[in-house]
Amino acid sequence: MKSSSVLFVGCGDVGIRTGALLFDRGWRVEGVRRNTAKLPPEIVAHAANYTLPGSLGFLAELRPEFVVTTFNPTDRSVDGYTDGFETAMGNLLTGLGPHRPQHIVMASSTRVFAEANGGWVDEGSALTEKDLWAQPIIAAEQQLLNSGHSASVVRFAGIYGLHGGRLLSRIRRGELCPREPESFTNRIHRDDCAGLIAHLLQRAQSGEAIAPMIIGVDDLSAPRYEVESWLATELGVATQGPESMGTVEEPTRHNTAGHKRCRNTALRESGYQLLYPDYKSGYGAVLDSL
Repeated sequence: MKSSSVLFVGCGDVGIRTGALLFDRGWRVEGVRRNTAKLPPEIVAHAANYTLPGSLGFLAELRPEFVVTTFNPTDRSVDGYTDGFETAMGNLLTGLGPHRPQHIVMASSTRVFAEANGGWVDEGSALTEKDLWAQPIIAAEQQLLNSGHSASVVRFAGIYGLHGGRLLSRIRRGELCPREPESFTNRIHRDDCAGLIAHLLQRAQSGEAIAPMIIGVDDLSAPRYEVESWLATELGVATQGPESMGTVEEPTRHNTAGHKRCRNTALRESGYQLLYPDYKSGYGAVLDSL
């Protein structure tokens, strides 16, 4: 099979990990980010701020065969999300000009779903109209899917896998969320984020059809308290009980915005095999590597 070129716009951890997988398979990998010093040598670096008008004007000349967007908000305000997603997608599409990549993949979020009462969602479930921070993400998705490009959106749930993540830090302090009210959570290991994107690109490279919408989660939606109490046991820490208070960054209170159960139907239909199908296998690998 011939080699292909892929461009990651907003090339952070997931982009670097996916790029490494594709580089090892003979792909040419390029990345766009403001601080290119953080990119490994196998990724051809392009310094640009994708939130600025005209910042991606070089893409048409670059002519990437595949594009992956891993956008992030510029800050935690609604305006920061608008700049980081909606504005960024407009700049990307403008920058590509008449060039038509073979396929574009956008890394999105399950935050866009309306469900907040613990029900199940799939790729066709209703989107939120109340979450102001989710609206720019939805707008970016629609820009891409309505652009005429061959494209897919992958809505990832909580990405984990870092040793120093906020959840593990809080559990080490003995702070757990309360058992009640029950709050379901969904997640995916960062290695599976990279593996899934690489898998989709290789399918597209082979001319196979890719679903336009895919939920990127593992096989097990689980109550938040169950996950946290299991982690506490594995870490051997004493907990403060349900009365313990979290921080502003990682509250222990009930989380209605994330209270849903996500099905990964399209992921399974794509043929991707999860490395870590549930939180025990995924967090177990993290803890084993400490």
